[in-house]
Parts: sequence; C-alpha cells; structure tokens
Amino acid sequence: MRPGLIDFGGDRGTGVSILVLHGLMGRARTWWPVAQWLKRYGTVHGLDARGHGRAPRTGPWATEQFTADIAEVLAELGPSVLIGHSMGGLHAWSAAAEHPELVRAVVSEDFAPDQRGRTVETWRGYFESWPVPFESLAHVREFFGAAGDYFVECVEEREDGYHLIADLPDLYEIAAEWGRRDYWPVVSRIRCPLLVIEGEHTAMPPGQQAEIAARVPDAQHFVVPGSAHLPHAEAPETYRGAVEAFLSGL
Repeated sequence: MRPGLIDFGGDRGTGVSILVLHGLMGRARTWWPVAQWLKRYGTVHGLDARGHGRAPRTGPWATEQFTADIAEVLAELGPSVLIGHSMGGLHAWSAAAEHPELVRAVVSEDFAPDQRGRTVETWRGYFESWPVPFESLAHVREFFGAAGDYFVECVEEREDGYHLIADLPDLYEIAAEWGRRDYWPVVSRIRCPLLVIEGEHTAMPPGQQAEIAARVPDAQHFVVPGSAHLPHAEAPETYRGAVEAFLSGL
C-alpha cells in the first residue's frame, strides 16, 4: 500500500469509496473518529499528504502536486467521494476539477478560494507560540482544548517530548502558496455534488464559502454553529448530521 495511505475499513459490498484528506499539519489518522461512522456508507481510506504523517517529506509543494498524488490513489481505489478539511478541501476541489471521472462528490470544510495577501507570518506566529516540545499527550490535549484529540494525532514522541510530525519550513511553504493564488478558477470547474461546511467562527475571508455554493451548480453551504476551523472535531455531531444527509442524497 502507498506510504501514508490508511485503510479504515467499511462496507466493501454496495457502499461507495470514500477518501478523507487532512488539513495543514494534520495526517490521515486524525480522521479516525469520523471514519467510524463513515464506514456504513462504504470503504474509507485516508491519505497523508506529502510532507505530513508517513508520506514522503519531499516537494514540490504546489497544489498541482498534491492533486496528482490524490489522482494516483483514486486510480487504484476507483471513483470516490472526497472529504477534506482545510488544505484537504482545497485539494479535493482541485482533484474534482482536474479529474472529474475519479471524483463522485466533495465535502470541503472551512477553506476559502481567495486568500491573496495573507502571508506565512500569520501561520508562523501561531505555530511558534506552541509550547513545543509538549511534555505529554495530556499536555497536548490541555493546550488545544476542544481540538485536543485531533492534535494528539499530529505529534510524535522524541527524547525530549512531543513534536509536530510535519516540518514547519515545509508547512510555511505550502501555506505561502495560498496567499499568492486565486483558486476561484478551480472552483468554477467543479461539476460533481459539493457540500461546503464552514465554521461559525471561521478565520477564512467572510462570504467566500457561501459564494462557492452559489457558483457551483450542485452545491450546498452549511455553517456549523459554535465551531471555528475544525467543525468535525469541535462540533462532531452537527458535522456528522450534515455529511450524512449529503451522502444519503447522492
């Protein structure tokens, strides 16, 4: 199996193929709680994006390269539903635009297509404010609060404590591209069913995620009350209800 490709199991009979895609600094295994209920709809796989988890730590870091990686996996899995958080949502849009024959539907969570002008300094200040190395997994959970269970999957133990698995310079380069590019042309080419999930307290530019649903022919927009950038971890039952209703309607 491809390095970083996780098989979560599921209905291998009549169900569909589902591929979950994580956000920046994450990894496929952060999707484990969601995968448990997704399995009733089909077979569920998760993919570590390059530079994350157990995937190769090599560039290039362009959206097109991440899209090509996804296409290689889908060529093996067959046409699939893509469910992506943040960066993973962007890569799901791109895969749907570039390889429509391989993407049955997309769920994207809290990402906006035009963030031009934002710099990596915003990300750098946030990441470097963390008390790394964390002293224990309990320390990770305490620091990240409602998202603690998510972030314990993003760290690994070293001699002096727990560190982020991904390398920060790689993450900065990945995020820097988002501040330079307009992804509306990618969105405009999506023709499969699309569910756009937005956190009520998102830090993404306002209005853009609703606009995606207005521009894509078969799309819905849903705001998760009380959540920020991680609705599937911060408001799991509300997120689940929205995704299950979408999948049931395919």
